[in-house]
Amino acid sequence: MNFGNLGFMEILLILVVVLLLFGARRLPEIGASFGKSIKEFKKGLSDVDRTLQEESRQSLPPRPAEPLRQDQEEARPEPKRLLS
Repeated sequence: MNFGNLGFMEILLILVVVLLLFGARRLPEIGASFGKSIKEFKKGLSDVDRTLQEESRQSLPPRPAEPLRQDQEEARPEPKRLLS
């Protein structure tokens, strides 16, 4: 369903039909409940997304340490000798 092609006249017609069906008194209630529903739906989606990300992080094996490059090995100072 693509609602991107709705023009001003179509939206106005939908609003008039809603006004006739529910009346002017119930429109604020309907709008508030619709807004709350959208908020809860988005919250549920973000909870599912967060859960999936946590599970994918836990299922990945730890990465092994990268070996040192030769130029990094040469740059390290030589350890002090304990016995001379």
